[in-house]
Amino acid sequence: MVPSGSAQNRDRRPIGTGVAVGFIVVVLVVTNLLNHRWASSFGLLTAVVVSVLLLGVLFCAGGTWADAGLDLVALGRGARWALALIGLVGVVYVVGALLPATRHLFVDQRYSGLTGGQVALRMLVTVPFGTVLLEEVAFRGVLYGLVRRARGAVWATAVSSVLFGLWHILPSLHLASAKPVLTPVFGHSALGAALVNAGAVLFTAAAGVLLCELRHRSGSLLAPMGLHWAVNALGYLTGFLLR
Repeated sequence: MVPSGSAQNRDRRPIGTGVAVGFIVVVLVVTNLLNHRWASSFGLLTAVVVSVLLLGVLFCAGGTWADAGLDLVALGRGARWALALIGLVGVVYVVGALLPATRHLFVDQRYSGLTGGQVALRMLVTVPFGTVLLEEVAFRGVLYGLVRRARGAVWATAVSSVLFGLWHILPSLHLASAKPVLTPVFGHSALGAALVNAGAVLFTAAAGVLLCELRHRSGSLLAPMGLHWAVNALGYLTGFLLR
């Protein structure tokens, strides 16, 4: 009997799925420490290098461009999803910023010292290449694609989203003091900071589920990339304008 193409791919792959996922988790832990503790000034370079590395791991484990959500056939559909989602987020942010009842939710002390040029740099360079590229390739591309091949979409969504939530532990450590809307509720205590951090992890894990669903329904990584960029980049712009 001649083995099928998928069986041949499994036989030829240098590493198994479990080993690949474990290696990716280690790489992401080191990357998180680099970005937030050891070498934050090299964040853009780290993001690009790690993204390429993770795609290489995917291919070594028998994955394809389609598994990563980067198949050329689906890019057009993904781009349409992305544009629609960017427009939707833009409308939500404009309405939220104009309404007195919700305007305070967008205020963030981290934006108080930024100039217009710095905000533009974050929107057009730092967010798309330093944040969105790495996180989407890692969580909705490589991890999602590998686990889905082995265990299906439900497991892929669960693994990707849990790890995405944990990924945000370090960047959320000072969130309680950075967001004025949270300070009256949680104060400046260690317990308050821990509660805010736990909430941020749970929120980003839930957001990961939504992003995985967009990846699944569109068949393209561009859809979650578009939403991710819009939430972060337009958030910077809105927070800057409401200083």
